[in-house]
Formats: sequence, structure tokens, C-alpha cells
Amino acid sequence: MLALGKPKKAELGWLEGIGLSSTKPFYHTKLGAAFLGDSLAGMKRMPAESVDLVFTSPPFALTRQKEYGNEPIERYLAWFLPFCEEIKRILKPTGSFVLDIGGAWIPGSPVRSMYHFEVAVHLSKMFRLAQDFYWYNPSRLPTPAEWVTVRRLRVKDAVNTVWWFGKTEFPTADNRRVLTPYSDSMKSLIKNGYKAKMRPSGHDISDKFGRDNGGAIPPNLLTIANTESNSAYLRFCREFDIKPHPARFPAKLVEFFVDFLLDETPRLIVDPFGGSNVTGAVAEERGHRWIAFEQEDKYLRGSMLRFLEGPLFTDPKIRAAITGTIA
Repeated sequence: MLALGKPKKAELGWLEGIGLSSTKPFYHTKLGAAFLGDSLAGMKRMPAESVDLVFTSPPFALTRQKEYGNEPIERYLAWFLPFCEEIKRILKPTGSFVLDIGGAWIPGSPVRSMYHFEVAVHLSKMFRLAQDFYWYNPSRLPTPAEWVTVRRLRVKDAVNTVWWFGKTEFPTADNRRVLTPYSDSMKSLIKNGYKAKMRPSGHDISDKFGRDNGGAIPPNLLTIANTESNSAYLRFCREFDIKPHPARFPAKLVEFFVDFLLDETPRLIVDPFGGSNVTGAVAEERGHRWIAFEQEDKYLRGSMLRFLEGPLFTDPKIRAAITGTIA
């Protein structure tokens, strides 16, 4: 249930334990709080080793300036690394830092920038790179237009890198929580049995290969179409005449890592670049506590739409806060 004003201790008393009880949230729910302001300053108030998962997608170092703000490639590392230092400090030894970051092109040239790999190289000196993931979005438009649709010199860029970092070599994880349905051929193999043998590749496949483990282990290539033209968030944006955040990642991306990296025990998830607060909404749905920071009040106001239900739609105070007609 979304609420305004400073939460009562009975509602979010745990904020005191993470150093944020003295700061009034922009809004809060049963399990989380969204704060308007600089996440670097906000994280500095949080105690060390208090967070289970940091999932975020900061503004990318894109060639073209976006309305939500993004640093140029040449200044990106200097801008971003202080946030990562605080993330490392507040992360538990068993916690994870998951970073969704897209690539960029060199201005005026059909050549890729290496900035997102430079970010990973620098962060691997601060954290342990548990695994690299690649989010393939089949619905992404063919960009950059000049090199893809006009001159036809490149194919469309449809993959984001998602770096999974741990503070130690063994961040909490269990792939049994993210198993996918077996293929028809695997179902047939399980049903009819499998004869252990050496594969042409040299892999020695034992008779355990044909065991039914409840599903297939997913790959590190995540195919998730970022299409939500009729999502509740966008429908509510139209109803309230709110401009949606222009760079939203899909809830399924967050869901995968929340399920993979956290058990059902309520944990704490932080998103330093909240945007439309997909992270907070997924955390709330999964029963985890969450903190989101965002510097633009218009995006925080829009993110409140993710938590509307029942009588909140007609509550004049809530509607006024969302549309920005009250302070």
C-alpha cells in the first residue's frame, strides 16, 4: 500500500537500522521507501554490510544527451566509481551487485566504444566478477539509425551487458530457483533414458544427465523482450497524464536476479538509480524490503503508479502528489 509522509516506526522501523529513519521518503509502501535526492549521499548514511542486493541500471554513457541525464564517455568512470565504492561498503559479504549497462558508439563513427568493458575491468578490481550476463531484447529498434537503417553498414544493437559482482567469491545464489521448462527433446530423453557416453567434444556425459531435476538450468543469455505498451504502469501514466520514464528495463530482468540471488527470507534490495522504480516494485511483489533513490521528482512521481491499488486511485492526496500539484 503506497503512502505519503514520514512513515511511522511501526511501519518502517527498519529504516532506523540502515541509517535512513531521519530522512523523509518521497513515498513509502509496506516494505520499501523511495527517496528524492543523490544516492551517493544517501548510501553514505547507510551502515556497512547492510544490503543483500544492489540491482541498478545507471544512465549510460550515450553519444546523445538524454533527458534523464547521462555522463559523456570520457568522464563516465570518474563519475560512476564513487557510487560503486559506496555500494561495496554497504553490501554484505554474501551480497550481490548486479549492473545493467548498455554500450555506446563513438560519435560520428560506426565504431563501438569500450566504456562498458572499462567499467567492468575497473569494478573487477573492487569486486569479484561472479558472471557476465547478456540481456537480448528482440524488440529493440534498429539503432544507431545512421549506420543500421540509412547506410546499412551495421546490424541493430540489441544486447545489454549485465555484470554480476560479488564482494567475495561466493555471493549467495541458487540456480534451482530459476530453472526453465525442459525442451521437448530433453523431455523425451528423460522419459526414454540416456546411455552414458563420451561426446565428440570430449565431454564425458554420465547417466545422471537424464535425471529429471525439475527444469533446465538457464544460460547467461537472457532473452527478454522489453515491450510493455499496455502495461499497468503505462496505462496509469496515460490516465494521470504523466510522461513515462524513457529508459525502463523490464520487470522480468529484475525478477530473474532477485529469484536467483535471494531466498524467500525478506532481504534488503537497493537501487541507487531508481528511475521508474521497477526494482522496488519487483522487490515488493517478492516480499523483500527495498530502497530506491532518484534525483528527478517527475520520475519518482510516475513511479508511484506502480504501487497504486483500490481506493488509492481516487485518493485526492495521492493523485495530487502524483501529478505534482502539491508539495
